[in-house]
Amino acid sequence: MITAEDLERQHTLLTAAARYDALRTREALAPSAEEDDFESLSIDQGAKPLAREEALELLALGEVIARKASYGRQLTVRSARRAGASWSQIGAALGTTKQAAWEAHQRWIDEQARHQGAGHWGWDGDEVAAARALAGEPEGQETAE
Repeated sequence: MITAEDLERQHTLLTAAARYDALRTREALAPSAEEDDFESLSIDQGAKPLAREEALELLALGEVIARKASYGRQLTVRSARRAGASWSQIGAALGTTKQAAWEAHQRWIDEQARHQGAGHWGWDGDEVAAARALAGEPEGQETAE
């Protein structure tokens, strides 16, 4: 059985996206399995509909891509803040509000603080304070857009 967890271990973001694109393109070009005359209805005469395992792989790859893309999201939010981006700009880039973007970032900072301790990498009090200072508040910290 194909699972997102198995594919996540097998693929980098780049290889998962490439395989996803190949399967998705073939799916788009081939007729559906219900169509009687594959040859006359197919956009690509050589394209065959996805087999069950390929369709399941396509679904799992979509999940893998979403997971891998999200892993570094808050590091990139921090980079955007460091580069002068407002919470409105960050929220827009994430397809959400400035408040929701700021709250997600605060939860991430909290998580980094919880991981500090024996055997875990995490942030100490000074690092947490620096991260919160950089994050600022969603209101009153906006730059001209």
